[in-house]
Amino acid sequence: MEPEAQASAPALELRGIDKRFGPVHANRTVSLSVAAGSIHGLIGENGAGKSTLMNIVYGFHRADAGEIWVRGRRVEIGSPQDAIAAGIGMVHQHFMLVENFTVLENVVLGAEGGRRLAGSLAAARTGLAQLARDYGLDVPLDAIVSELPVGLQQRVEILKALHRGAEILILDEPTAVLTPQEADQLFRMLGRLRAQGKTVILVTHKLREIMAATDRVTVMRQGAIVGEFETRATSPRELAEKMVGRAVLLRVEKAPARPGATLLTVRDLEVRDRLGVARVKGLSFAVRAGEIVGIAGVAGNGQSELLEALAGIRPPSRGEIVLSGRELVREGLDARARHRLGLAHVPEDRLRMGVVAGFSAQDNAILGYHDLPAYRRGPLLDRAAILAGCGKKMAAYDVRPPEPGRRITEFSGGNQQKLVLAREIDSDPRVLLVGQPTRGVDIGAIEFIHRQLVALRDAGKAVLLVSVELDEILGLADRILVMNAGEIVGEVAGADATEEKLGLMMAGVKGEGHA
Repeated sequence: MEPEAQASAPALELRGIDKRFGPVHANRTVSLSVAAGSIHGLIGENGAGKSTLMNIVYGFHRADAGEIWVRGRRVEIGSPQDAIAAGIGMVHQHFMLVENFTVLENVVLGAEGGRRLAGSLAAARTGLAQLARDYGLDVPLDAIVSELPVGLQQRVEILKALHRGAEILILDEPTAVLTPQEADQLFRMLGRLRAQGKTVILVTHKLREIMAATDRVTVMRQGAIVGEFETRATSPRELAEKMVGRAVLLRVEKAPARPGATLLTVRDLEVRDRLGVARVKGLSFAVRAGEIVGIAGVAGNGQSELLEALAGIRPPSRGEIVLSGRELVREGLDARARHRLGLAHVPEDRLRMGVVAGFSAQDNAILGYHDLPAYRRGPLLDRAAILAGCGKKMAAYDVRPPEPGRRITEFSGGNQQKLVLAREIDSDPRVLLVGQPTRGVDIGAIEFIHRQLVALRDAGKAVLLVSVELDEILGLADRILVMNAGEIVGEVAGADATEEKLGLMMAGVKGEGHA
C-alpha cells in the first residue's frame, strides 16, 4: 500500500470476523472500522460478543473466519505478542500487574531487552518520563504497585502498553474500579492520547461514559453489530434500545420513601479478614422499614465483609447486629437462624455464593429454604412442590427459558440473578441485604430488578443495597452511606446526592455528619 493510502486507512479494520465456542455463536460475521486518532466505543449487553471480538484482536482467541487489518495492512494475530508487534495494546478490567513489584519493574516485565536489566531499567525510566509528560500519565516509578490507589494502577497498565509501542489501545470496562473523579481523569488522559494521534477503543456497558468520551459508538447484540453512530448524533435511549431490541426505561420510577420502625441496627461493627486485617472498622448505622439504604464505594473498601457479617457468613471481631430486637452476634445466630428471623441475602457473587453450579434451577430456587414445610413431605423433599414453586418464581420474575429442570449454568447471568432475587424475596423477608444486584446483568433485566427492589421497599420492608454502580445507588437509595477503607465517611439523603459529592467521599473526603 502507498504511504499516502496507508496514512488515511483506518487504524483497525475487522472484516467478517466469525467465532464459535461449541454451540455458542459468539461473533457473527462482524465487520468494524475504527478511524485513526479517534475514541471508538463498543457497547452491548452481557454476552453480546464485544469482549470476544476484542480478545480476537488482542490474540487471546483466534477467529474461525475473517481478517484483521491494521493501518491498511492485513495482519495475522495469534497471540498477544503478535498484537503488540502490530501496535495494539490492551488494558484489562482486572489489571495484569505484579503487586509487589515497582511501577518501573512492572512496565519492563517481559520486555526487558538486552543482557543487563539495569540498562533496560535506566532506558525505560527515561522513556516513561517522556510518556508521562506527553500524555499526563504521571505515576511514581519507584512505588510498589500494591501501595498505589486503583486509578494510578490503571495508569501503570496504560504506560505499559504505550511503552511497548501501542498505537491502538483497547480498554475493557476501564472505570469498573474507579471513583467518578478518577474516571473523569481517565477520560482527560484518553483525550490527550487521541490528540497525539493514538486510537482508543472503549469497551463498556455504561452509556454515560460512551456519551462523554467517544467519537463513534458501535452497538453489538447476540454476536452481531446492530448499529453504529456518531456519538453526538445519538442518545442513551437510542443506544439502550439497540442493545436490548426494545424500548428501555433508563430511570428508576419511585415515590418518596415512607420510613417506619428500625428493623436493622449495627453498632461499632468490626470485621477482620483471614489475615487479621480489619476490613470493617467500627461501623454504626440503622435501616428502617420502608426505605432503601445504599452503601456506595469503590470495590474493596469493606462492603463485601460487611454484607457477609450481617448475613452470618463471616463472624465479626466486635460489635452488635440487632434484627427486630434480637442481638444476632451475642446470641450466636447463624445464617439459617437469621433467615427464620426475616433476614434475606442476595450475595455479591451469585456463582460463588448464590447458586450451586451443578444444581438445576429448581434446586437452586430453594437453597437455604429447603427445610420449609412447603417443600417437604415428611422427612423427604416434595419434588412436585419444588417444581411448582420454581415455575411460579420463573413466571413472576420472567426467568428465561422457563425450564426448572435446566442446570443453572445454562441460564444467562441476568436470568440467574432474577432467580436468586425471586428466591430471597419470595421468602417474605423483613430485611433484604442485596449486593451488586445488577452485576453482569443486561439492561432489560436491570430495569426489572430495580422495580422489584422498589416494590419490596413500598411493601414496608427494609433494603440494604451495596453497589459500585453510582447510577444504581443514586436511582434507588433513599439514604446513602459512603464507605472508604472500611469506614463510613459520609451520609447523604438520596434526594440531595450527586455523583460529584459521592465521588469525593468515595475518595476519602469526609462527608456530611462525619468529622
